[in-house]
Amino acid sequence: MSKKRVGILTGGGDVPGLNTVIKSVVYRGAELGCEVVGIRRGWEGLTHVDLNDRASREHYILPLNRENTRTIDRTGGTFLHSSRTNPTKMKNLPPVLKGQKFEAKESSTNGVTSTVFDVTPAVLKNIDMLGLDYLIAIGGDDTLSYASELNRKGIKVIAVPKTMDNDVRNTEYCIGFATAITRAMDAIERQRTTVGSHEHIGIFRVFGRDAGYTALYTAYVTGLRCCIPEYKVDLKHLIELLIDDKRKNPSNYSLVVLSEGAQWQGYTAKEYGEADGFGHRKKMSVAEDLSGEIKRATGEESVISDLTYDLRSGSPDFIDRLVAFTFAGMAMDALEEDKSGMMTAINEGRYVMAPIPDPKLGPRKVDIASMYDTESYRPQYDYKTGLPIFLTRP
Repeated sequence: MSKKRVGILTGGGDVPGLNTVIKSVVYRGAELGCEVVGIRRGWEGLTHVDLNDRASREHYILPLNRENTRTIDRTGGTFLHSSRTNPTKMKNLPPVLKGQKFEAKESSTNGVTSTVFDVTPAVLKNIDMLGLDYLIAIGGDDTLSYASELNRKGIKVIAVPKTMDNDVRNTEYCIGFATAITRAMDAIERQRTTVGSHEHIGIFRVFGRDAGYTALYTAYVTGLRCCIPEYKVDLKHLIELLIDDKRKNPSNYSLVVLSEGAQWQGYTAKEYGEADGFGHRKKMSVAEDLSGEIKRATGEESVISDLTYDLRSGSPDFIDRLVAFTFAGMAMDALEEDKSGMMTAINEGRYVMAPIPDPKLGPRKVDIASMYDTESYRPQYDYKTGLPIFLTRP
């Protein structure tokens, strides 16, 4: 294999395991004689960089080697930093692109219309100026949607899925998911003592804007009820279940896990703040709203615990280290074989290379019929024989 120059970036929210991928790509690249170039702050590193300006170049472009990546896999976060930049929908042109002409279009989010710019021509120019033969993009469905766009433009892209929501299509598993569930499980088990001591109802909020995998699997391993975005529960029935759980518990408490996008009939989670580059606004706490409904209906007090950001912090667990190292090796295998337009994945419990997901299809959702009990608001535990280890198929 002739010497190749490989770019690598991380986009969207951080999760444990990203640094494992980065280090492994660098080490394998050294064995193959590749030069690996880190692009800092995700897609922003290719939209905002001025390659003719030394300070800008040093800020966004970081040559990677064994020395500067030797210990990064021991910690969480991302060594390359991240952003939620969408090069196809830039509201404001960065200074380096001011005065240049780009395709403009109208974009609407929550009824607000604004003009956005597609700066993909600048991204393509920077990739060319950097001399990148391949680009490895590590991200969730938003980040990988732009990787798909670059692939259509002829850039040789390899995608690596990561998200604690586990909702990227074409794979059963995304880096960061197992650590998030382990963190949630540990937090809930610790907080049982506080909730029980005060004889309250414990409400735990986890990430999951559009898909409920994090809440569902947390509930699965803790034996709790849960509410997920894919199914609108009946509020009265939910409260009755929680009160019944409380009364039957010798310690007189009950617990429930909520996705941030969970809803009940007649209720939609409120949003606040400015939308990011992919049109997402932050959601206000559904846990706070449920607590208020419980108080009004029964007089019972709640203890609310927002586990969201805590679940994405710290070093990865065994599964996320294993998958991250393996996905990195698969990405470099594909590169060595001159394959592109592919994503590392797990399908039917096996490691495979899959197509980069079609962004038009959106995130992968929980299959209610096979995974969620709509009467008890619990995960379904029966009839799992023959399923892959993560109990689902892409």
